[in-house]
Amino acid sequence: MNTTSCSNCNNSSPSPTPEALVGWALESSGRGTLSLIATCLFTISLCTWVVIHPRVHQRPRVRRLHKLVLFLKTIFAPEFIAVEGLQEWTQARRMMRTCAGWTGGDFKLVHAFYIGMLALKYRTPEGSRVMWPNQYTWLLEQRLIDWKHHGLWGLAEDEIRDKSNADDLVKLAALCQVSWFVAQSIMRTAHALPLSPLESMALSYVPLFAATYFFWWLKPKDILTPSVIDLPEMLPAQRTTFESLAVSSTFDDEGVGRQESLWSVWFLTPRVFEREAADKALRDAEQTASRGANGEDDESRCFEVLPVEQKPEGTVVAWWDPDLYHSRLWPITCLFGASFPALHLICWDTVFPTLVEQWLWRATALVSVVSMLIFMQFEKVVFRWGGPLTIVSILSPALYLISRVVMIGGVIAALRASHPATYDTYVVSTYWVHIL
Repeated sequence: MNTTSCSNCNNSSPSPTPEALVGWALESSGRGTLSLIATCLFTISLCTWVVIHPRVHQRPRVRRLHKLVLFLKTIFAPEFIAVEGLQEWTQARRMMRTCAGWTGGDFKLVHAFYIGMLALKYRTPEGSRVMWPNQYTWLLEQRLIDWKHHGLWGLAEDEIRDKSNADDLVKLAALCQVSWFVAQSIMRTAHALPLSPLESMALSYVPLFAATYFFWWLKPKDILTPSVIDLPEMLPAQRTTFESLAVSSTFDDEGVGRQESLWSVWFLTPRVFEREAADKALRDAEQTASRGANGEDDESRCFEVLPVEQKPEGTVVAWWDPDLYHSRLWPITCLFGASFPALHLICWDTVFPTLVEQWLWRATALVSVVSMLIFMQFEKVVFRWGGPLTIVSILSPALYLISRVVMIGGVIAALRASHPATYDTYVVSTYWVHIL
C-alpha cells in the first residue's frame, strides 16, 4: 500500500466512487486487510480476557462456561459489564464501611470482593452454601465470629492474592497493545487517513475496558476453588435468621433445583440490595395488611388477617443499585454507558460499500445510543406486564441488542469494499528525527 509522507498528510482524500473502492488488500510495505483484522481482533480479545473477573464456581465445566459467557457479554455489550463493575465496586465499598467497626478497619476491598464473588461458602449436610456479604456482616455484628481469626476462613489477604490467577505479563501486554493501537489511530487521524469501521469499533471498547478494570482493580481473578468453612455454634433462632439473609440459593452446591443447571452461567451475580428490597416489600405488605385488619371501624374488624405471600414477579432483566441509581453520579453513569455506541459515530463520514449500508450504520449507532439512555432510566426492568411503560423498558434493550448485531454485521460487510486510503500508512521516521 502507499505510504503517506508528511508533505501531503494534511490533505483529506475525496470520497471515492463505488468503482474506486478496494476489496481484500494484500500485505505490502504498508498494511493489508489481514493485518487490519488481526490487529483489531487481537486488541479486543486480549483486553476482554484481561478485564473479565468471573465469580467462583466449584465445578470446572461450569467455571469455563461462565467465563466464556462473560467474554461474549463483554464483546456484545461492554457497557453493561462496566456498569456491573461499578455496582460491585459500590457494594464492596459499602460492605467495607459496614465491617470497619468490627474489624478495626482491617477489612479491605479485596476481602469484600472475595466474599461478593461467591468465594466463601459454609458446609451443610447436603454440601455447601454461599455465604453472602450481608450474612458475613451479620455474623460480625452478632459477635459470632472474631476478625482476629479471619485467616482460618481463608480471608487472609496474602492467601486471597495467592489464589488469584491474575497474570501481570498479560496485563502488561494488554496495556502495550492498547497504547499502541490508540496512538496509531490518533496518528492516522492527524494524517487525514481514514479509520476502518472495525478500527473505530475496537477504539470504542477502550474507555469502557479502562473503567471496568478500575472498578475491578482489587478484585481477585480466576479463583478456582472457594474457601469452605464451618459455621460457628448458633442458637436455633440465630440460625434461622442467618439462613433468611441468603440472597439466592441458585449458586449453592447441594444438588437441588437450578443448582445443577448450566443456565446459571448466564445469570448475573445477585447483589445484597436485591434481598433487602424484597424483604422491605414483604414488610410493607404485612404492615399494610395489619393496619387494615386493626382499623377502628367495625367493618374492618370483620376481615381476617391473611398471611402475605410473595408473588412471583417474573424474570428480572436489569436492576440497578438503588443507592447508585438515586445518586448524583447516575446521570454521568448513563452518559458513560452510552459512550460505547456514541464512539461508533467516529465513522459517520466513513465510506461504506453502498449508501444504504452507510445510512444503516448511522441509524443503528444513533438507535443504540438512544435505546441505551432510555433503558438506564428504569431502576428495575422485569419481564412482566406492568403498564405501557413495560413496553418501553423491554423494547429499549431489545433495540440495543439488535442494533449491536447490525453494526457488527456492517463492520464485517464493509471489509469487502473500503476506501483506498484505509490501507495507506504514514512515515513514522519523520517524527523520530524531530525527537532526536
